[in-house]
Amino acid sequence: MRPLIELKDVTRTFGRGDGQITAVDSFSVAIDPGEIVCLVGESGCGKSTTGSMVAGLLAPSAGQVLFDGQDIAKMGKKEYKKFRHGVQIVHQDPYASLNPTQPIGKMLTRPLLRHGKAKNQAEAYKKGIELLEIVGLTPPEEVMAKYPHQLSGGQRQRVSVARSLTMNPSFIVADEAVSMVDVSLRVSILTMLSRLRNEFDVTFLFITHDLALAKYFSWKGGRIIVMYLGRIVEEGPTQRVIQNPRHPYTQALLSAVPEADPNIARRKKPLELRSNDIPSLLDLPKGCTFHPRCPFFVPDVCDTAVPLLQPVPDGGAVACPVVNENQPPGGFGQG
Repeated sequence: MRPLIELKDVTRTFGRGDGQITAVDSFSVAIDPGEIVCLVGESGCGKSTTGSMVAGLLAPSAGQVLFDGQDIAKMGKKEYKKFRHGVQIVHQDPYASLNPTQPIGKMLTRPLLRHGKAKNQAEAYKKGIELLEIVGLTPPEEVMAKYPHQLSGGQRQRVSVARSLTMNPSFIVADEAVSMVDVSLRVSILTMLSRLRNEFDVTFLFITHDLALAKYFSWKGGRIIVMYLGRIVEEGPTQRVIQNPRHPYTQALLSAVPEADPNIARRKKPLELRSNDIPSLLDLPKGCTFHPRCPFFVPDVCDTAVPLLQPVPDGGAVACPVVNENQPPGGFGQG
């Protein structure tokens, strides 16, 4: 099977000279049709920059982004239009991503008409109604007439999802799609996204800083990629990464996840880091960039060469010269 989206040794830099930073460094991944891949990491790790390059909103400084086997930088006008229709993005902030001067109906019908997905206004309106019903916004006729400021944050994000579906995409980048939504509504939106994957055969790149959300969204057959300062430090099947994290950074992220069960919470001990400070992108440490914070740091090993991703027996790969084989205290699994 040919990957739907593939990144080959992608790097993205910003700035010039002494002020240049590398937001994404030598990033490679292949995402198959129908797959759910969660990209996880702290703020500033480069995950949103990666998502923007996948969606064609940002060009890589080096490397290739392939859609259905074709380099998007070398596509002709016809192929690039197909790519832009096939890959859509749902942004983090539903307050900023929707035009406040347009009613919801116009946001949905305009792209349908402009790109030939509807023959006339009546057909576009009907499809807009169907899209709102698909994302759970009812009564759809009333929603079509409303403006963004008349909707809640959760409703706005559902409109963003509906808008992304207007082009019948095969791939959706969900960039922190629930981080600005009320906690009580996050599960319902994630459930809706999972349903879209099953009903419309949509492939997802789900970007989040929350491993608990990544676990929920991709537990059944999904994959997690953990980023730190622009590089992949661990990747693998979701259940393996959650139940048996190998990289110390992944272990630290998991140990920081709140535990609902008070008995487990009392026994759970956070992984103590050597430092809580994230290094500056202007002055990255030599070798493994996590080594100034890593509790398993080994001098002259971790601070020399940049570690490469190496396969692990139970699935995936880890970039760590001293892999800790023990599951962290309080690591959570299924259920």
